[in-house]
Amino acid sequence: MTFEANNINCQNCANTIISELKEDFGEIKVDLSVSPRRVSLQLDEDKEQGFKEAMSELGFDVIKRID
Repeated sequence: MTFEANNINCQNCANTIISELKEDFGEIKVDLSVSPRRVSLQLDEDKEQGFKEAMSELGFDVIKRID
């Protein structure tokens, strides 16, 4: 799944997302070359809401799912 998210401004933001969420959600990729930033990961449908909440707790708001 790929999501667009706000407040991801730099590599440090991407590193925070990856390090804080990889244990619960596995490998995460953050595309800093587009705006809004895109966050991609393998995710089951039933974990989507938990991922969005975890992102929000870190200060990154998921705008929408794009695939």
